[in-house]
Amino acid sequence: MIFFLVLLIFMFAALVLQHFIGPLPLIGCRVLLMQMIMLYGAISLPLPGMIAITFLGGLMWDALHVQMMDGAYQVSMGWSITLYMAIGVIMAGFRPLFIRGRWEIHCLLTGLLTAAMPLAEYIMVTIRTEPVQFIFDKSVGWRIGGAGLIAMLLSPLLFFVLNYLAVLTGYDPQPDRTVSPNTR
Repeated sequence: MIFFLVLLIFMFAALVLQHFIGPLPLIGCRVLLMQMIMLYGAISLPLPGMIAITFLGGLMWDALHVQMMDGAYQVSMGWSITLYMAIGVIMAGFRPLFIRGRWEIHCLLTGLLTAAMPLAEYIMVTIRTEPVQFIFDKSVGWRIGGAGLIAMLLSPLLFFVLNYLAVLTGYDPQPDRTVSPNTR
């Protein structure tokens, strides 16, 4: 329970921090820290915790990013909750590997699923804008793929720090990891 609250506090702090970071100058993508922490929560917490953390992550994101143009919602409240829940379920499907101490696939998956979030937002805004025109140029590709690439590169460090915090709070996110015979 304490670790869940620590993750929520970190998610909120990361959401505030990522607004001050802004897009990276050369590629124009954003660093999505809150989403990476949420994905870590999805693999480290049991199913009820995963559901709660993805719900609250989607709610926080929607509360800051509901978009309205010409009296119509471009991005409506609740879409991120649904998207984050689906992404959390995908990540939680790989939880047995994480519990055994295998984290490599989760870092790659964090990058792919983080890139899926701006892609889904791009598709939603494009479909709701008249006339519907999918303009997928280099800048849009970097905004989507760059966010995933940055998440993939930062996730090992972030997972290490969050694992350490979990152990400090008395929660073991990887109880089945193997210990080599030389370290006993």
